[in-house]
Amino acid sequence: MKVIGITGGVGAGKSEVLKLIRSMCSCIIVTADDLAKELEQPGEVCYEPLVGLLGEKVLSPDGSIDKSEMAKIIFADGNEDILAGVNSIVHPAVKTRIRKMIGEAAARDDTDYFFIEAALLIEDHYDTIVDELWYVYADESVRRKRLKDTRGYTDSKIDDMMDSQSSDETFRKYAAVVIDNSGSLEATRHQLERIL
Repeated sequence: MKVIGITGGVGAGKSEVLKLIRSMCSCIIVTADDLAKELEQPGEVCYEPLVGLLGEKVLSPDGSIDKSEMAKIIFADGNEDILAGVNSIVHPAVKTRIRKMIGEAAARDDTDYFFIEAALLIEDHYDTIVDELWYVYADESVRRKRLKDTRGYTDSKIDDMMDSQSSDETFRKYAAVVIDNSGSLEATRHQLERIL
């Protein structure tokens, strides 16, 4: 089983590429953001530490963590330490769970690929987990159009998001494979057929 990290900038179409991959091979796909949400549920490993850090004001009436309240606390002015604290709880827990899932999949020996999608694969040193990093690239103008059309983002919001992410040069430096997702899904599928 080969372990592949999938990364790329916002609007590059990582989700669409993963849908294609799922239809083309025997694989497990784990999205770090989705796994983080699972680990923040009551009874899971991140729940108590997050409530301890953020306070009970972060809880919904049903006892779960209110994501919008959590975001308000994290991104309030002067709360850089809170964001660092949340990251120090969530990121290692996600990585630990992914390692466990990889071990379980390898033991079953019924899958060709294990894909991990995360925005911060490079920054969070997933190179210690994955065999290869695949970079989903799309031209900036294509990414901007997608973000406006599908998410309704403003130019200013898109600028902020793109500025906070790794550069194309950084992604390419670490990637064993670059998938150009600027064109049609069919063109992307042909690339994936060759790669897989």
